[in-house]
Amino acid sequence: MDSFLKQHCSKEWQQFVPKSMEEVWAFFSRPENLNAITPEDLSFEILSDIAGVPMYPGMIVQYRVSPFPGVAMNWVTEITHVADHAYFIDEQRFGPYAFWHHQHHFKAVEGGVLMTDLLHYKVPYGPIGLLADKLLVDKRIEEIFEYRVKAVERIFGF
Repeated sequence: MDSFLKQHCSKEWQQFVPKSMEEVWAFFSRPENLNAITPEDLSFEILSDIAGVPMYPGMIVQYRVSPFPGVAMNWVTEITHVADHAYFIDEQRFGPYAFWHHQHHFKAVEGGVLMTDLLHYKVPYGPIGLLADKLLVDKRIEEIFEYRVKAVERIFGF
């Protein structure tokens, strides 16, 4: 386990949304809305027929994504935990990472909702993967979450 911990990345982001918990949860608890907060250059496409289906534990969502120009791959995640109006967790089942565990937390605070994302991931391919993470992957993940902040501001009108 110590070896794993030395080779994986942990990240945390927070964003305040000045809207009601009901409005924020209604948006984020629908996996189909992931398109709206994902950069266009990822060519993100949901392959599963999930339109109009709120997430639930055990939900499998299939995507096609292009993390870098000319590199398209399939990605399958499972929603492993859902606590209504509090949090949900998605974990990769198949895809580009050796490990992906993403927690989405929602807390009602004065004037809105504080969202916290906790991400733990590991790039495959041993030392080559570690180098790729340092040179490309880590930066790309940061860019995706920076885009998300702006998209959430645009979607919720603040």
